Amino acid sequence: MDHTRACEESKQIGNRSPGTGKAVWMALILAVACLAGSCQRNDAGTGADGRLKVIASLFPTYDFARNIGREKADVTLLLPPGVEAHGFEPKPGDMMRLNRADILIFTNRLMEPWIQKILLGTQNRRLAVVEAGRGIAMSGDAGGKADGHKDADGAEDPHIWLDFSNAAAMVDRIRDGFIGRDPENRDFYFRNAEEYKARLRDLDRRYRETLSGCRKKVLVHGGHSAFGYLARRYGLRYLSAYGLSPNAEPRPEDLIRLSRTLRANGLKHIYSEELLSPRIAETIARETGAAVLPLYTGHNVGKEALEGDATFIFLMMKNLERLKEGLQCP
Repeated sequence: MDHTRACEESKQIGNRSPGTGKAVWMALILAVACLAGSCQRNDAGTGADGRLKVIASLFPTYDFARNIGREKADVTLLLPPGVEAHGFEPKPGDMMRLNRADILIFTNRLMEPWIQKILLGTQNRRLAVVEAGRGIAMSGDAGGKADGHKDADGAEDPHIWLDFSNAAAMVDRIRDGFIGRDPENRDFYFRNAEEYKARLRDLDRRYRETLSGCRKKVLVHGGHSAFGYLARRYGLRYLSAYGLSPNAEPRPEDLIRLSRTLRANGLKHIYSEELLSPRIAETIARETGAAVLPLYTGHNVGKEALEGDATFIFLMMKNLERLKEGLQCP
């Protein structure tokens, strides 16, 4: 994406939705960003070690970029460990990092609505901005709410990487971003992307083989509607306690329907989300006698997992183990 065009779009969106407290905080961010921008050369290029300096917004794009760039890229995660993605607010230090970066990678504007603030605030005119989810059609809520209806506002689901064919398309976008910034190493980035997509195909095969033989085909989730893509790809019926906003609260009738669904289908497990409170899942579990199993949405990881070099494929394999248990697969 052309940075100037991105900034213009950001200004238009920012002007349409100003916020009060957030606007004051954003003014501080912009002031620091401008100061940082005035103190650096905009033709900085790559880091002193010759590697591309890459910042990825969320964990999936971070891990995809690491596998494509390998030793030729210094890839860092913008989202702090353990932080929920939707409500993240960029800080002045984030803007200073971006003013020294070569590439910024994000998923889409629904998953990272704060990306507009970043594009508005950066003074780095050499920054290549990669929207990894560009061109990927987003579906609705997938009937995820307990009553089987989509969100009233027709919201689209931004968790596109949980369909692994979408993840492969994101890898291609990120690869192209690397090549655009560093064309001399085109073959290196292309080869690494192809190798990683082969691993995603293997992951997809394992999911299909495992989940096709499960006794149960209903995934009951006591959280926000994040797993619609995964459920759809593998032929599962998916019910969540509430819609796409992780800050929403379920209605009492939603909890009742989830409890009834567990009993009616002979399900012994309800799923919660890593990094979000399992309170709702635990409440339903107490009511029904079910056990709680956590799943990773993958958008972020905790500090321990990040420092332990967790990978996207590792998290998805942990999900498969827990789906196998909860859906009573052989």
